[in-house]
Amino acid sequence: MGAQVTLFETRRVPGGRARRVDGQWPDGTPLTLDNGQHILIGAYSETLKLMRDLGLDVQTLLQRLPLTLQFPDGSGIAFPALPTPLDAFAGILRARGWSWRDKLSLLRAAVQWQLGGFRCSPDLSVATLCKRLTPPVKATLIEPLCVAALNTPADRASGQVFLRVLRDALFSESGGSNLLLPRTDLGALLPDAALAWLAQRGADLRLGTRVLALSPAGTGWQVDGETFERVLLACPPAEAARLVQATGLPCQTWTDRARALQFEAITTVYVWSPGTRLAQPMLALTAGAPEGEAPAQFVFDRARLGGPDGLLAFVVSASQGDSAALAQRVLMQARQQLGLAAPQIVQTIVEKRATFACLPGLLRPAAHIAPGLLACGDYVDGPYPATLEGAVRSGLQAARIAIK
Repeated sequence: MGAQVTLFETRRVPGGRARRVDGQWPDGTPLTLDNGQHILIGAYSETLKLMRDLGLDVQTLLQRLPLTLQFPDGSGIAFPALPTPLDAFAGILRARGWSWRDKLSLLRAAVQWQLGGFRCSPDLSVATLCKRLTPPVKATLIEPLCVAALNTPADRASGQVFLRVLRDALFSESGGSNLLLPRTDLGALLPDAALAWLAQRGADLRLGTRVLALSPAGTGWQVDGETFERVLLACPPAEAARLVQATGLPCQTWTDRARALQFEAITTVYVWSPGTRLAQPMLALTAGAPEGEAPAQFVFDRARLGGPDGLLAFVVSASQGDSAALAQRVLMQARQQLGLAAPQIVQTIVEKRATFACLPGLLRPAAHIAPGLLACGDYVDGPYPATLEGAVRSGLQAARIAIK
């Protein structure tokens, strides 16, 4: 857009909540991991465009699969390679482990949602929105899909945001529901290329630099004593609220909304099981067993995604409790549901504030804070939950406002 950019990045490793981390095998050998297993979908149009603009080969970096939420026993739903929305309807009709009553309840609901423009009362939860669906459909499709997309349990998640995700993923464009699974570490997937792109164009990149003070300066802003025309706060809401409050401007509504956000954690337990190959790169797991004995909702076979043989990533969305105890329950789940004989924990990574809790009726802070001061991030007001696509769209929106 023609602007000269200075980037202040608190961390020395770029990527925020989608970054590479240095891990190690049980014998101490170095191993590159991600801070959590991420999934993109075909409907992430702006994220995919950004990757292409950075010169990245999306076809090589991402493995594209039709939407598949299948369990180790083969039950569940898998979309065929058909145009939208035929793929969704065919997938429902072919779903294994569902009775005709189950399938008809979902088809009926899908038609009603489509006729209603994928809108509902803003105070409706996903559980209430889907209360007429049969228990098998809720347990094996709605609940895992909700916690994967919104990282919030269905009984507390926003029905309206869930419907928006369904609309864009299942009913908007062919391939929108496809799963895009990273074949590389998250650093190589986006942030490394973004920094290189900026550096080639003369941007001033300051890694490991936390901004301490922000204040108005005439028609511009002072950032730790330096003057800039515009400032985009691309940081967590609590950090953004700290900087906004320090300006002394009357922005109480913005800071109140930013600080009122609740958060959900995501725990990824990396497990090594030599010689293990899953039937799919990603499998759904039966979660929510009594007393939380089966906490993980999904498992990923990293060997099928270009990673080391036998490395599995178990994902516990909306996770709670002690991470060590959680990891041990995941091991038990791996033995019981996957039949693994002697799985070993490689590393457990907890992102305590992985996403904001996507609650019904949630009031999120706006992109515009004050003239020349904007916020961007997946938590900023918008139609999407806390996703890479939501973050990218928010960043584009803030940049366009700033350049006007």
